[in-house]
Amino acid sequence: MNAAIETKPDVLDRLPAHDAPWALTFASWPQADAQRWRAVMATSATGRLALLADRPLEPLLRLRIESNLKKPVLWWPCDPADIDALLEAGEADYRALGAMAASFGDAAHTDTAQELSALNLAEQASPVVRLLDATLYDALQDGASDIHFECQLRGMKIRSRIDGVMLDVKQIDGTQAAEQLVSRLKVMAELDIGERRLPQDGRFKLRVQGREVDFRLSIMPSVFGEDAVIRVLDRAQIEAQGALTLDALGFEPEARAQIRALARQPHGMLLVTGPTGSGKTTTLYAAISEVNTGRDKIITIEDPVEYQLPGVVQIPVNEKKGLTFARGLRSVLRHDPDRVMVGEIRDPETAQIAVQAALTGHLVFSTVHANNAFDVVGRFMHMGLDLYNVVSALNGVLAQRLMRINCTHCRQALATTPAQLRDHGLPEDAALLHGKGCTHCRGTGYKSRRAVSELLWLDDELRDLIASRAPLGRIKEMARGRGMRSLRDAAVALVLRGDSTLEELERVTLAD
Repeated sequence: MNAAIETKPDVLDRLPAHDAPWALTFASWPQADAQRWRAVMATSATGRLALLADRPLEPLLRLRIESNLKKPVLWWPCDPADIDALLEAGEADYRALGAMAASFGDAAHTDTAQELSALNLAEQASPVVRLLDATLYDALQDGASDIHFECQLRGMKIRSRIDGVMLDVKQIDGTQAAEQLVSRLKVMAELDIGERRLPQDGRFKLRVQGREVDFRLSIMPSVFGEDAVIRVLDRAQIEAQGALTLDALGFEPEARAQIRALARQPHGMLLVTGPTGSGKTTTLYAAISEVNTGRDKIITIEDPVEYQLPGVVQIPVNEKKGLTFARGLRSVLRHDPDRVMVGEIRDPETAQIAVQAALTGHLVFSTVHANNAFDVVGRFMHMGLDLYNVVSALNGVLAQRLMRINCTHCRQALATTPAQLRDHGLPEDAALLHGKGCTHCRGTGYKSRRAVSELLWLDDELRDLIASRAPLGRIKEMARGRGMRSLRDAAVALVLRGDSTLEELERVTLAD
């Protein structure tokens, strides 16, 4: 790989003459960073480094450079047109994935995962392919859960969701480039390239450093074209936490003990609720892993199988071939399971079968979308299920959220006023912390997330109260009298310990 490029755009002539000649270099500044920050590195004959950027005062860019290079850099402002010329001049020698590159080819996707190898990107690959490869690789490196491709009037914006928050990645100019990028995604997921009026869903796989990564793709028509969202299902993110246990997920000791007790019940139903990306399935995996002693038959039906559990029979949903949650669950029950996990209850048929399974001697684990533990019963009622059967089957409902944690490398004391603390329901003498922002946390002040939860444990009195359709306030009062702690209380405890911030408290939870 050439360290420097002989092509010399006019803008390089404007750099200090006493260090000339200057040439573009990518030894320390890969293409993904150059595209993201719109900043290009140049080196002089004397070994001096210069960073040419149209936003040289960007704080995160300076943090990135100072952390990576550990040496003085000349910061040189440029017009956007000059940056475009520099990026184009270096395009032939850029490596789309820095040290790693993806090679997809133009053939249609097959069931075999395509390889992300250490080979350099083929020169004949189009700029759109290189851009998409770099975007996917960056998302994996940053631990993104989703990648959003959003069409705009004159191009497209690419954003990633990292630790639950959207971050801008790149702005693409030109509607033609945006259309080509969406078409490339459709090819990889075996979707209809010619269909632009209807939503489409698909998936594809990549193999990175010996592991397979699943990507789920959703295409949606919008005002300016077609938007795309890719859900990244990287098992390595779960495996990196070590043993898959409730301890590793950060639950409070009391919550862990209650979840374990519910997971060891001989029959009934344990539901986990929360929005998309709140860690519901991971929590169920952890609970099943802890009770999997080998003496019980455990079967799961999931869409897709996100993590392989030793000693557990796992079945992936395949709706194109007729294997839905409901149909799969019926078949699963004929295999004499002791414990069953249903990836998600999303329709009345699946809900009805799951409730009947819980009432006939099986322990059922599942997830359902609801705002809190109390709303779950209402969801089942809207599906048309008998309320008495639902509360009879339910052992407990766990509602959870993921809160961002202060970066341990840059956290510091946060200046607050008594009035501000009172407004958030905190003691006036509370000492809070927050992350200042550094290269370890990409300048956000946060690094990783931790689960906060509320657990509704149903006993006979609560079941009677719910079945009699008592007011919600009375149900909550009885549950809290039995020691139930709300999501807000759990989040406040995390803030008071200095692990998270007031910003996260208000972003993730509602005031009681």
